Amino acid sequence: MTEAAFPDLSALAAHLHEQLENRRYLLLYAYNGTGKTRLSMEFKELGKQDGGRDTLYFNAFTEDLFTWNNDLDGDTERVLKMNRDSSFLQGLEELEMENRIRPLLQRYANFDFIIDYDDWTVSFSRTVPAETSPIEIQNIKISRGEENTFIWCFFLAIVQLAMDGQEPYDWVKFIYIDDPISSLDEHNAIGVANHLAQLLKRTDHELKTVISTHHTLFFNVMCNELGRAVKLFLNRQKNPESYVVRTTGETPFFHHVAMLSDLYQAAQRDELYTYHFNMLRTILEKSASFHGFNKFSACIDQGRDDPDGVLHARLVNILSHGNYSLYEPQAMLDENKTYFKRILGQFLQRYPFNPELFPEVAEEAEAT
Repeated sequence: MTEAAFPDLSALAAHLHEQLENRRYLLLYAYNGTGKTRLSMEFKELGKQDGGRDTLYFNAFTEDLFTWNNDLDGDTERVLKMNRDSSFLQGLEELEMENRIRPLLQRYANFDFIIDYDDWTVSFSRTVPAETSPIEIQNIKISRGEENTFIWCFFLAIVQLAMDGQEPYDWVKFIYIDDPISSLDEHNAIGVANHLAQLLKRTDHELKTVISTHHTLFFNVMCNELGRAVKLFLNRQKNPESYVVRTTGETPFFHHVAMLSDLYQAAQRDELYTYHFNMLRTILEKSASFHGFNKFSACIDQGRDDPDGVLHARLVNILSHGNYSLYEPQAMLDENKTYFKRILGQFLQRYPFNPELFPEVAEEAEAT
């Protein structure tokens, strides 16, 4: 199949089921607003035959099972409440979930937690340095990003239980993950994708997995990690309730295009971090090599008097040599943001890419 049309999401969900009969993984790329979350729910409904179920899913509804009680009266006992009526959370009391979640959480966060199964709440703490010895601060309100990270690791711990065939998750035959990267710090895209792929590639289980996302870099990494997966691109037809999917081939998105897209979106949101210069240098080096140049500076726009070419090349060279971590991002200085946006914008104008990926650049080019 290279392309197929479906009248609704229910028919598409059935098609995904068929695709997984002979494959372990299915990767689905779609833009935001296409219907990925609704598709995940349609897929889940297919497994609810004769009162049973077969799909463990992660999507926006999963995150809604956790809500904050901020102790508005005392402002001290802040806890995250779990919906005890959800089948997703049933039967966890005897499974030592803290010990299962904690090793996963430590990959991404520096806070700790305790689950109270009597009240079905989670309280958080953080250890901070002090003059004599570290101090543990109890009942903290973690950030929204940290909360999403905790829920994601909670889900991964349950996936491990399902892979092991343990009760109460021995009914799971399919795992459906919808846009985990939108619920996590986007700077961890590569790490999250790699960690998830290593978990799914365990050979001691028979579970089938669907992953849908709008994040190009995350999708690209998953495609590389799960090489034999079914890879599909989802789009709506003119009729808003009908859909078309097509296979993306063995190289669905070139990595440099995915990186450029991430840099462009970060610049548009003014959410630039120091490590973005490392990513920009990588793109410039690959572009210079492709065009037969020895130095990446050849791909930096140079004016008549060459002031920007020299200055910008030196800036990229200096600022891309720092030990900037994807996992501990530091905000870029405002002055460096200005230089970064100028270099990136000039590069995109000099080497035209698909205008649908970089609309602002296309508009500026038309105006000049």
